[in-house]
Amino acid sequence: MDFNLESGRLGLRRFLESDGGDLFRYLSKAEVVRYEPYDPLTYEQCIHEARSRARSPNYWAVILKDDGKLIGNIFFKQRDPLRFMTWEIGFIFNRDYWGMGYAAEASYLVMRYGFEVMGAHRIIANCNQANERSWKLMERLGMRREQAARKDIYFRRTADGKPDWQDSYQYAVLSEEFKQRKP
Repeated sequence: MDFNLESGRLGLRRFLESDGGDLFRYLSKAEVVRYEPYDPLTYEQCIHEARSRARSPNYWAVILKDDGKLIGNIFFKQRDPLRFMTWEIGFIFNRDYWGMGYAAEASYLVMRYGFEVMGAHRIIANCNQANERSWKLMERLGMRREQAARKDIYFRRTADGKPDWQDSYQYAVLSEEFKQRKP
């Protein structure tokens, strides 16, 4: 299999239209999408999502090199204004592969690509403050917490139709900081 980026255990490639079944294995789980701006997806929605991601340069499929399984994905997109050379990274992985270092390994590959190939000046990431696994991963990647915002975002509404406001963190790392750290 050809990968755009790879490490010892992982290969990263662009999504294929045929990746819908693999997406369903994790995007259909409430625990996995708990902090995402959408509810668990149906099989049909995952088929559509795979087709959409296959046309987008912003998603990386994370593949185990030893068996070819798609176990998660990385979102990586340049933010406006483009002249500031800032990219945003996000990650979501199949629950069966949490705690094994795959998210850190894949995110590091994409961040290195961003700084070394895309010329990024800065990479940011956002998460819900309650998502401790996510912000601890950002810290392991050498990112620093730059913002703690109270009730600044919502994805869902309460039973009475009001926004269910959530607190968030923003993390960031600069190119020169990233280059100084050891993988």
